[in-house]
Amino acid sequence: MVFPSIRLLAVDIDGTLTDPQFKVPERNIAALRAAHRAGIEVMLATGRRHDFALPIAQLFGFPLLLVSSNGAVVRSTEGETFFTDFLPAQTAVKLIRHMDEFRGSAVLTFDRPGHDAMVLERFEELNQTISRWLETNRPYIHYVVPLENAVAHENPVQAMYCGSVARMVQAQKRLAEADFLDEITILRTQYDHRDLSILDILTHDCSKGHALRRWAAQNKIPRQQIMAIGDNYNDLEMLDFAGLPILMGNASEDLKHNGWRVTGSNAESGVAMAIKDVLGLDFES
Repeated sequence: MVFPSIRLLAVDIDGTLTDPQFKVPERNIAALRAAHRAGIEVMLATGRRHDFALPIAQLFGFPLLLVSSNGAVVRSTEGETFFTDFLPAQTAVKLIRHMDEFRGSAVLTFDRPGHDAMVLERFEELNQTISRWLETNRPYIHYVVPLENAVAHENPVQAMYCGSVARMVQAQKRLAEADFLDEITILRTQYDHRDLSILDILTHDCSKGHALRRWAAQNKIPRQQIMAIGDNYNDLEMLDFAGLPILMGNASEDLKHNGWRVTGSNAESGVAMAIKDVLGLDFES
């Protein structure tokens, strides 16, 4: 079935747009360019911070919307900021102290350039699960002890806890005991094959889905004219809001029980497959 009325295409980055080697296949690039030529607005929605996601967005060669930090920051690739929803400093302090036993798994991100865009208290625990991420982001990491001192004068974009799946199950149980749950949103991203789980803690009512819903309302785009493609738990609200949700073939099996259409895996350029098969667009790769 072809859906010619789609006006907005929202695509996750990691595990969706990128292949297992964290590269964007040429076929996916060609497909998004074809969507742009067809008059469809393209939105990339990612858990990455803005500056880390921007090089991916710039591969396509046309202006697009970049939703970063799981919806906390919405900017164009040309630098115009539309929305920001940061975690209040007082909530961040409550969180850090409540999660005291998980300090070694914690990262705070800030919306600022330079080497202190991410703040850690220590790296040993994180190095066991996200060593590649630590190495890539090393120039932007600053260490502050104790961690709550990092938010003395500025609200962070979000907090993040990373670790093995089992360790983050424990962290999520501890989070569930917090007396400030009405102040936060907890989003999970999980890669079973890497034994990696990431808990993103954002301000209340902040997610990719919330950002997509707000953008659609501002631009008068009915949800029936929105297509979204994702692969993980932090994409669920975005997929649920879209009139046409597409799940990647590499998504966890329990996510495939929602009855959503499933495209190829990220190793098969599933994004390009969906754009061609569902939207009926032709493109050269």
